[in-house]
Amino acid sequence: MTRKNYYLMSDGILKRKENTVYFVNKEVKKPLPINKIYSIYAYGSITFSSQVVNLLSKEGIPIHFFNYYGFYNGSYYPRETLLSGDLLVKQAEHYLDHEKRMVIAKSFVDGAAKNMVKVLAYYNVDNPINEILSELTGCNRITEVMNVEGRIRADYYNRLDEVLPEDFQIGKRTRRPPENMINSLISFGNSLMYSTVLSEIYNTQLNPTISYLHEPSERRYSLSLDLSEIFKPFFVDRLILYLVKKRMLSEDDFEKDLEYCLLNEKGRKVFLKEYDARLKKTIKHRDLNRKVSYRRLIRLEAYKLTKHLLGSKEYKPFVIWW
Repeated sequence: MTRKNYYLMSDGILKRKENTVYFVNKEVKKPLPINKIYSIYAYGSITFSSQVVNLLSKEGIPIHFFNYYGFYNGSYYPRETLLSGDLLVKQAEHYLDHEKRMVIAKSFVDGAAKNMVKVLAYYNVDNPINEILSELTGCNRITEVMNVEGRIRADYYNRLDEVLPEDFQIGKRTRRPPENMINSLISFGNSLMYSTVLSEIYNTQLNPTISYLHEPSERRYSLSLDLSEIFKPFFVDRLILYLVKKRMLSEDDFEKDLEYCLLNEKGRKVFLKEYDARLKKTIKHRDLNRKVSYRRLIRLEAYKLTKHLLGSKEYKPFVIWW
């Protein structure tokens, strides 16, 4: 049976009855059969019992929590069952060995940049991204790699304004909080992408706290940040351009104040519906010679990184080929 993501947009309680979880509030009592849940994304305030936690743990189902602004707050990450001591040692080794870490970090930036180029090329927008990317070769420190990545992304966002309608211009990238509609969409989508990647990492033997481009941190799964860089142009930015250019979102889908601009519940529902549809979309994989879902592409990327860490195959980042 195909499992799916459940997006909980309002406050409520998760209750368990046998092998079914129910989302309950004043308006609804929605069943979430345990064998149909892949991940849960909670955008409201959620209360749940230890019985629910035990069932989700048993089935390996994560819950991702988002705050009022739609930013990622944290995850309930079930106990890992796909453990590999050998891989954990190799992950740590590739972080501690500067040269090995640099190879992986540069690969993440390379993949992200080439996917940005693909997004812009689709709309016939010229850009200097490949020229900036060539500077990676001379980088000897992670901070230098991050600097190149930051300059690439800044230019990329500037170029997107050539494609976006006037009322949806990025202008300046602002994050916490986003100051206009397009910044709101980027922040919302990036938070969603991070949690989606985390769900895929959970289903591999990789440890999500050991990363290479971003520094590991006590309070975040930084490997998810690394892999998200590759997929944000493909998943998030392409989706935003689609939603905006098709006029599927308007000013009525945002909540504005003097200091921020956020998607309202109606806007979030539109975004999440299209995002989830994109995860389910399939493409014939040119190496596997079979159809795979877009979401599966993320898992395959984690497998590729695993092979690199174990020394069986050099890692090459995902780049859109269609």
